[in-house]
Amino acid sequence: MVKATIITIGDEILIGQIVDTNSVYIAKLLNKAGITVEEKISIGDNAEQIEQTLKRAHLKSQIVIITGGLGPTKDDITKYTLARIFNSDMRMDEAVGRHVKQMLEVRGIVYNELNQSQAMVPTKCEVLFNYHGTAPGMWFEGEERHITISLPGVPFEMEHLMEDEVMPRLMAHFALRANIHCTMITAGLPESMLAERIAPWEDALPPYIKLAYLPAPNVVRLRLSAYNVEDEEGVRAEIEALFGELNNIIPQHIVGFEEATMQALVHDILTSRKKSLSTAESCTGGAIASRFTAMAGASAYFQGGVVAYANEVKVNALGVESSDIERYGAVSETVARQMAEGVRRLTGSDYAIATTGIAGPTGGSDEKPVGTVWMAIATPEGTKATLRHCGTDRGQIINRATAYAIEMLYHHLKETNK
Repeated sequence: MVKATIITIGDEILIGQIVDTNSVYIAKLLNKAGITVEEKISIGDNAEQIEQTLKRAHLKSQIVIITGGLGPTKDDITKYTLARIFNSDMRMDEAVGRHVKQMLEVRGIVYNELNQSQAMVPTKCEVLFNYHGTAPGMWFEGEERHITISLPGVPFEMEHLMEDEVMPRLMAHFALRANIHCTMITAGLPESMLAERIAPWEDALPPYIKLAYLPAPNVVRLRLSAYNVEDEEGVRAEIEALFGELNNIIPQHIVGFEEATMQALVHDILTSRKKSLSTAESCTGGAIASRFTAMAGASAYFQGGVVAYANEVKVNALGVESSDIERYGAVSETVARQMAEGVRRLTGSDYAIATTGIAGPTGGSDEKPVGTVWMAIATPEGTKATLRHCGTDRGQIINRATAYAIEMLYHHLKETNK
């Protein structure tokens, strides 16, 4: 089994100034190729720490991939630290120098001494040419075929280098066996209840196939994994058969496979049926509309949305009766229904989703505590509304309410099948 360690470098990661997305992207590519990620580590811009972490990583892994610390300023020390570790002199790479100068000239930036230093690379590395930035990647080969790879920390530059340069080299360098991950998406059962329901099936799994529960708002993903697989086709067929058994145990709770999201499932149904959708949101603040419009092809069905945060907007834009707001409150079944019907009428859509609730941290009461959300869907078959309690944290409430509302429409679409 070929193992890898991913090291992200940068004080900005450790103080929470940026989120490390690089290690997630790299891990996905490595796993897909059959390389097992042993560890992910984030460290600061410190030469001694880089050296110690790299030595420790190679005790566990044949591959170490480092991102960050390759810029032109004094705090970018990764390149020079690696040169010292590998007892390497520095040289000027003319091709990199020309590329850096050309990129800067196009942007109107002076090619000064600091920028020229980007073309300085250790003599013992193979340069991985970065067409999308000024810092080249570097490939070092050490003892016992150990590989150390250094990549820029800018995500899109790192991604291109991983796909175009690093992965082809790794696949040529190592005899790799597949890691297989297959995922089933369930909804409607909390993790504990789901685990109880499928316990006999889980207990009967072969020892080389591992099950992981991956809960998210209102869904639980069940991932079956097999590592270092020689007969990839055979194991995939076995996993498919195991999921088939699960389909007989919880058929009403299975909504999809792999990376499908609830909004993607609705997206596919609406697109295939040539139906349209609109949204009217209060407490979710446009989050539902955002989930749909983030997907390519949403323009085929998404008509528009209204963020009706103020009661005046609910009344004037969506036609909610002001007397109903006064009588029942903005967070009520009747207001949610009228919001959904109003935006459906306003946009001419086939379907509409509406939410109105208390996201907190203030505004709750004994009768309607923080986390209370009414949601409704208006459809050609009529309007449905439901009350959900979505937690106590503002972000959690918005996220859960968004997920619940989209799931509500999904189940209606599956039931009507029109």
